[in-house]
Amino acid sequence: MKKLSDDELSVDDLIGLGGHSARKSYYPALQQKVVELEAERNRYKWLFENAFHGIFQADTRGRIQKANAALARICATESAEQLEEGLYFAALLQGGEEEFHSIRESLLTEGPLYLYETRIRQSDGRLIDVSMNLLLRPDDDDPIIEGFVADITRRMEMQNRVLADNEALEQRVRERTAELTTLNSRLFEEIAEREQAEREMARARDVAETANLSKDKYLAAASHDLLQPMNAARLLVSALRERELPTYEGDLVERVHLALSGAEHLLSDLLDISKLDQNAVKPDYQAFSVRQLLFNLEAEFQPIAEEAGIELKFRAPDVAVLSDMRLLSRILRNLIGNAIRYTDQGRVLVALRKRRGELLIEVWDTGQGIPEEKRQEIFKEFQQLGRRPGRNGGVGLGLAIVERIARVLDYTIRVDSIENQGSRFSFQVPVSDQDVPVRSFMAGVQTESGLEGTDILVIDNEPEVLVSMKALLDGWGCRVTTAAGVEQALEALEGPPSIILADYHLDDDATGTAAVEALREHFRSVLPAAILTADRSSEIRRLLRELELPVLNKPVKPSKLRALIQHLAESQPLPRA
Repeated sequence: MKKLSDDELSVDDLIGLGGHSARKSYYPALQQKVVELEAERNRYKWLFENAFHGIFQADTRGRIQKANAALARICATESAEQLEEGLYFAALLQGGEEEFHSIRESLLTEGPLYLYETRIRQSDGRLIDVSMNLLLRPDDDDPIIEGFVADITRRMEMQNRVLADNEALEQRVRERTAELTTLNSRLFEEIAEREQAEREMARARDVAETANLSKDKYLAAASHDLLQPMNAARLLVSALRERELPTYEGDLVERVHLALSGAEHLLSDLLDISKLDQNAVKPDYQAFSVRQLLFNLEAEFQPIAEEAGIELKFRAPDVAVLSDMRLLSRILRNLIGNAIRYTDQGRVLVALRKRRGELLIEVWDTGQGIPEEKRQEIFKEFQQLGRRPGRNGGVGLGLAIVERIARVLDYTIRVDSIENQGSRFSFQVPVSDQDVPVRSFMAGVQTESGLEGTDILVIDNEPEVLVSMKALLDGWGCRVTTAAGVEQALEALEGPPSIILADYHLDDDATGTAAVEALREHFRSVLPAAILTADRSSEIRRLLRELELPVLNKPVKPSKLRALIQHLAESQPLPRA
């Protein structure tokens, strides 16, 4: 059989279809396979040429054998053929031959490289960032390096921008942190300074409170020590006023009486202002009849109003209120006194009306009125609308005391006024449900003493007060015994006195209440007694009320003292139980 040369061999011969019968049997199927292979080849060729990522093939020396259009676009060349014309892969790498040898060594020893990031040089020399997947495909003669290249320049720019932004943000954070650290340091310094200031303020407050306590103690002592001699002087002058004196001497005594009255009012006002400003005045709430209060005020101010030519009227229902009787009385006393002082002619009306569980108290006058711009100023210290000729104008503390007492009692003082027509001061007081009887020794004031022959024991540790009290009471026809304490009183007395008038603070820490109790115990009788004191504290008033002992504050006004003695003289001594 003749041997065919290679040139004489056909495809049919190679695949065993050289015979006619064989070709007839297998050719259609084979032809179909060839068509499918061609279509597959064309599909892969289309994918290769139109792929988004760059694709290339190179030998192990790095010479590019095949490249697609995407790689040409990435390398900024006109066509893929330019890359295939003897271009080496190392020429594209930023690291050149050294980087290519490292890649090849990794492929030969370790296998494929995935997501290998590097930079390649475009045709114009510009470097761009790429990510490559590289693998080594075996071949009969020489392995083939196949690479897939993706341009990540935008991603790297964004990444670098993000890194730059992060760095800028971190820088801002560092700067802000530094600022906050500085601010915190300043804040800590301010806090430390504030704490130091608070400590200093606390020390200053403690010093001030200590000073206030000392001041309160001093004022308490001063009020007693100052009012005691003034009380003695007032009593002596009152005793002189009730005697027949030559005209000139009588005029001098009257002038001394007015001077002492002014000094007494000023001293009393200053002490009250000081106590109110020191929060030393605590209200002592109790139920009492308003008529009882008005009886006392009417007896006190009616002579003053008559002397000034002013008609003074009181209108009040028979009702009890819940308040501090002394403080409420002081408010009304100051308001009535002001109304009389600033009224040239006409009348002053004190009207009380029950309204929705409260008692509306009003003080009307027909005086000069108060300009609207001054209605707040009048409640300040030493503020006066003008001196009243011929009258005791005071020093401008009356309404300041009213405002402070109202604040203590939680009352609101309202002012309504029309210039040249008059004014109205009003406030409201809670009504009490208790039925309180009217008990007022001021109701029985008489022009004649009616005290002749009344045995009165006066106990006081001030000799001047004892002398002045004896002079005044002797003038009223009383039989007076004076003593500095219980023992001296018992030595001087021949029998039980009709009335005991005792100062509260005596020598050696003794008290007038203890002296009254000792004398009642000695004589086995509840002798009528009253306490005369310069101590105006709430504690003393509460104690005396509990002991049911009447009290008069020094300096004692003779009219009130005489009314008190008349009231006590009507009381019959009761046997001691």
